[in-house]
Amino acid sequence: MPNVLSIEDDEMVINEVIGVLSMPRYHVEVARTGRDGIAKVMSRDYDVVTLDRVLPDLDGLTIVAAMRNAGIDTPVLLVSSMSDVDERVRGLRAGGDDYLAKPFSPDEMLARVEVLLRRKPLSHAAETSLHVGALELNLIKRCARFEGQEFDLQPTEYRVLEFMMRHPGQVLTRTMIFEAVWGGRFDPGTNLIDVHIGRLRKKLDGLASQPLIRTVRGSGYRLC
Repeated sequence: MPNVLSIEDDEMVINEVIGVLSMPRYHVEVARTGRDGIAKVMSRDYDVVTLDRVLPDLDGLTIVAAMRNAGIDTPVLLVSSMSDVDERVRGLRAGGDDYLAKPFSPDEMLARVEVLLRRKPLSHAAETSLHVGALELNLIKRCARFEGQEFDLQPTEYRVLEFMMRHPGQVLTRTMIFEAVWGGRFDPGTNLIDVHIGRLRKKLDGLASQPLIRTVRGSGYRLC
């Protein structure tokens, strides 16, 4: 049964989405805020995400951009009352796969979701783990190993490491990490990233003979 996540704050639209997609026996989960939506897409796999363009806490384009930056290629159907050409183009360029204007026909929503399900990359469905050298992240059991030795990670540490392992050797700015893991706009005054990177380093340095996470002065961090 395909799993669909609807990130939407309007109860009428939520009920309509559930009604439309439950008929062909899709499993529908709902996130009523952008932050809850980001937490859900970062923590499990979905086959399709329907995403409201305007949410009370986050812009829908911020959410889809964070998904793509984190390497999550789940098809996204943007749903919005802002349906002019410029808005549709912005949504698609941000990483959306399709755009549905409100109010919408139930049949049209169902058809668009069906098309996105057919487009879903096979590699996404088959991906079960990430590997960078001797470092392994099991995406099913949500556990990490170095040279076969398992070590504990807190949920946010896991998401930070997953994002870095999807971009090995790439310099990742604090903004990129923050948007992928926490969502929303990066606040230069926050030390959340430094704290979690520090915790990850401490755990990895106890296992590896060489540092795996390096600071690129003035730029960000890189997983070697």
